[in-house]
Amino acid sequence: LRQGMVGDSYNIGGGNARTNLSLVEMICEQIDQRCNQTIGASRELIEFVADRPGHDRRYEVDYSKIKSQLGWEPKVRFEDGLRKTINWYVANRQWILNIQSGDYRRERLGIRSEA
Repeated sequence: LRQGMVGDSYNIGGGNARTNLSLVEMICEQIDQRCNQTIGASRELIEFVADRPGHDRRYEVDYSKIKSQLGWEPKVRFEDGLRKTINWYVANRQWILNIQSGDYRRERLGIRSEA
């Protein structure tokens, strides 16, 4: 933030290329562990559908510019970040249910009202 060039763009990544399927399988395994399910139970929910035109089989960000110019390196391993993200979603299930039901209207949360 303080060292970058004004108006320049930097990709932030971690060099963790994975196929979409391998990522989904990692998520399923983490969900099974977090929710005390039999390992592999969530994988049974994976449904393969026809790819849309131009569908990417994997996503990878080239972060060499921010690494070389600013010395940026990821501080959280991919697996740890994935686990933390899943734990947040499991702990905030009501937020997900509100989105699914339509009750969540993208209002800002946690803002103190002025008295």
